[in-house]
Amino acid sequence: MDLMDLDAVERILANCSLCPRNCHVKRTQGQLGYCGAGIQPKIARIALHDWEEPPISGEKGSGAIFFSNCNLKCCFCQNYRISHESFGKEVPVPTLAQKFLQLQSMGAHNINLITGAPYVPQIAQAIQIAKGMGLSIPVVYNTSAYEKVDTLRMLEGLVSIYIPDLKYIDPELGKEYSDAPNYFAVASIAIQEMARQCGPAIFDKAGIMSSGLLVRHLVMPGRIEDSLRCLEWIKYNLPDGAYTSIMAQYLPLHHAQNHPEINRKLTQEEYNLVIAKVFELGLENGFIQELEAASAEYVPEFDLTGV
Repeated sequence: MDLMDLDAVERILANCSLCPRNCHVKRTQGQLGYCGAGIQPKIARIALHDWEEPPISGEKGSGAIFFSNCNLKCCFCQNYRISHESFGKEVPVPTLAQKFLQLQSMGAHNINLITGAPYVPQIAQAIQIAKGMGLSIPVVYNTSAYEKVDTLRMLEGLVSIYIPDLKYIDPELGKEYSDAPNYFAVASIAIQEMARQCGPAIFDKAGIMSSGLLVRHLVMPGRIEDSLRCLEWIKYNLPDGAYTSIMAQYLPLHHAQNHPEINRKLTQEEYNLVIAKVFELGLENGFIQELEAASAEYVPEFDLTGV
């Protein structure tokens, strides 16, 4: 697809099957699919962000753009106001490109596109427009990994860094917590495609990531066996030296209270088992979040800042 071809984007949105939900709704005629996204990207916050991994946030901050609407409906989502409730403001593609350039002028280490899955064709256009106007910092695609390979290929050559989640392997967990029993079947293939596109991790002289793959795994209470399986999959199915980020920030937010088994924080004992597995597998490249990160103070304010 010619990324600058508006007609091509409209054809895609006229029969939307960008993601594994395959809704086939006519977004160009106002129909909304599972994610609830319309034609233009909807955004809830644009700002420098200090709470990503050190090679992403660095000292100056990551240029974070939080997109509204999501093709997963995780019951525990800390960003539920934008993922479930669609809070945000629609932004035309040329304006989005200008926002990229504004973040660059503010000193951002990168452009960090957070949960942009419903808007991949528009995002691809905006990146290309911005690059033509002087965008030179890396573009990060920060995703749940519930993505189709064909859609990800629209971003090839435009995205330098992929940060996918690997949430769970067990289909029952995908069904129960994210309404996606095929989550792992989809995400595993998507992550391998991301690895193919961006290659091994590369860092600049200041230790800031300039390209590569960083796989995140959020450890959930009572689901430690699945976490261990996720780590094993990373070890044996991704290139040697793949970077990982083990996250302890789970909070029982949104509808987690409807699931008693996860309606609590992670314990230190549970987390220690996961950390031990990281070292047992030799997953030396990456980051291990402190348990104290499980705090609501790290949930971003969605107030249309920068939009």
